[in-house]
Amino acid sequence: MESLAVTADFWRGKRVVVTGHTGFKGSWLVAWLTKLGAKVTGLSLPPNTCPALFDLLSMAAKVDHQLIDIRDADKVQQALTAANPEVLFHLAAQPLVIDSYQQPVQTMATNVMGTAHVLDAARHCPALRAAVIITTDKVYRPVPNGARHVESDHLGGHDPYSASKACTELLVDSFRSSFFASDHAAQIATVRAGNVIGGGDFAENRLVPDICRAWASDRPVVIRQPAAIRPWQHVLDALHGYLLLAHGLWQQQGLDRAWNIGPAATDMWPVAEIVEYMQTLWNGAKGMKIEAMEYHENPSLLLNSDAITQATGWRPVWGLSQALEQTTRWYQLWADGLDVNDLTNCQIEQFMKDATRS
Repeated sequence: MESLAVTADFWRGKRVVVTGHTGFKGSWLVAWLTKLGAKVTGLSLPPNTCPALFDLLSMAAKVDHQLIDIRDADKVQQALTAANPEVLFHLAAQPLVIDSYQQPVQTMATNVMGTAHVLDAARHCPALRAAVIITTDKVYRPVPNGARHVESDHLGGHDPYSASKACTELLVDSFRSSFFASDHAAQIATVRAGNVIGGGDFAENRLVPDICRAWASDRPVVIRQPAAIRPWQHVLDALHGYLLLAHGLWQQQGLDRAWNIGPAATDMWPVAEIVEYMQTLWNGAKGMKIEAMEYHENPSLLLNSDAITQATGWRPVWGLSQALEQTTRWYQLWADGLDVNDLTNCQIEQFMKDATRS
């Protein structure tokens, strides 16, 4: 198999559709793709935070920015037909566990039926060669022994968000078998990425943004599960995997399946350790306060990403300590008034340099 790398030589001039491009992860992805020279069309609802990374980066002026609700099948069909992408990244979703308890039907409508609309439209795009559908590490049925999940583990979800993403995995597999099975059809992969962190995430009920908001306001951060372990990774590490997968799918390298993307087995920390490490990076940090948890959350969720490493050469570039340092630095420099376009581009450039050396 040809070695894969994220290069402008591959991405320059390619027509790419990104759903959910106004979100945190989507904004980083379109910033990277435009830097590589891709022609990006974005389909999404407006940013749902204020401030929003998408707005701070002025991305609406850099891509074909279309405000579309993926629950509207006709508009999704029209937009994808007009864009006729060569590569599709589907990130649009209701992404929060707590919100899924409060709005379970809306979560299912967006995450399951919204994905069905995107896939149904995609199968009528003649130029499409590769599609990467983003689900989550939470698609797995919890295991009592805390073992790292592999892609063949049982799917299942206690909360509506996790269940919706497990349904999405089944949906994609069905469409792949039913409509994308011919030799000339687009190749489709799903990605079960770990919890991403990075500058520009302003959502509520996410650990790092909650930490930064609290300490910037001279308050302790409220923690629900100090001993909980999640596969934390920098957003660029996850996106690096998405881009490599798309490249491999384009070349029909047999990557049309589900993949885990997460940190190294030795680099998964509990919440309390993350807070304690960030305190060493943040002047005047006010520590944490533990409060009872209102909703169910799994105490431990670990990923085994050996398969994608063997298939594509992907591996984490920034370990968790470096990811936390880069993230904290982004928020502090943003708060000091630094141009976030320069800051974000510098971090992308540094990541790409580090990736070539890893």
